[in-house]
Amino acid sequence: MMRTIALFIGLLCCAAGNSQAISGLWKGRLVMEPGGCFPVYNIEFQLQVLNGVRITGSSYHYSDTSNYVKEEFEGFVDTVQKNMTIQDMKVSIFKIPADCVPCLKNYVLTYHTDGREEQLRGTWTGKMMDGRNTCPSGSIVLTRIQKSAFAPPLPPSLANKTNELVKEIYVDTGNIKLDFYDNGQIDGDTISVYVDNQPVVSNNLLTAKPVSITIRIEETTKEMNVIMVGENLGSIPPNTALMIVNTGTTRYQLYLTSDEKKNSLVRFIYRAPGGKE
Repeated sequence: MMRTIALFIGLLCCAAGNSQAISGLWKGRLVMEPGGCFPVYNIEFQLQVLNGVRITGSSYHYSDTSNYVKEEFEGFVDTVQKNMTIQDMKVSIFKIPADCVPCLKNYVLTYHTDGREEQLRGTWTGKMMDGRNTCPSGSIVLTRIQKSAFAPPLPPSLANKTNELVKEIYVDTGNIKLDFYDNGQIDGDTISVYVDNQPVVSNNLLTAKPVSITIRIEETTKEMNVIMVGENLGSIPPNTALMIVNTGTTRYQLYLTSDEKKNSLVRFIYRAPGGKE
C-alpha cells in the first residue's frame, strides 16, 4: 500500500511539474449533495494548460448530448500545493429542462495515475447562474479520454488549410515527448499545436528553449495526429519548426513547415511490442 501511495504522489508531482501533460479531454460523473437538478450526471472537460500554469477550456454538464450545459472556465496549476483550481466563468450554451438552472462551479482537483489510467479527482462548490443562490456541493472524478462527446468546430487554422503529412511514426504504448524549436535562425515564429484537433499549445513563440508537450498512445488509441500550425510567418517566411520526438526507445528529428495554406501533420500509430511496421 505504501508503495502505491508513493507512486501516486511521485506522479502527481511530475504532472504538476510538466503541467502541459494535463491538457486534453477528461470525462467523469459529477455527484451532488441532495437538491440538484440531476443527482448524478456526466461531465466533460476540454482542458488546456498555457505556459505551464494558466488553465483555460470548456466543460459540458449533461445527461445526454441533447440535454447539456456548456460553460467556459479558467484556472491555474499550483505547483506548491500540487493541485489545480478551476473556476467556471460563464455559461455559453444550455439546453436543459425549464425548471433547472445552470450552476457555475469552482473545482479543486489533483492528478492521479497508476501508469495505465489517468484521473483528475476533487471537490467543487458553486452558485446558480443568477448569482443569488448556492448550488449543492459535491465530488468529482474525471478520467482522460481520447474522443469528445461534443466535438468542437475546427478552428479556421485547421479547417481552411491543408494538413500535409510529414511522417507516420509507429510506437509502442507509453508517453511520447515532443519538443519544438525554431529551425535555424530565431526569427519570431509563433506556433500552435493540436492533438487530434484539440489545442495543446496556443501561440507560443519558438526559441532556442523548447516548447514541450507529452502525449500518450496505447492500444485503445491506435492513432494520434499532431498538427503544427504556424500562427505567423516570422521575419523569414515560412514558419519553420524543428520537432524532436522521444518515444523512450527511439528519437526522431523532423522539420515542419507551415504557411498561409498548409500545416504540418505527424501521425503516431500504435504498434504492439515486437510488431513490425
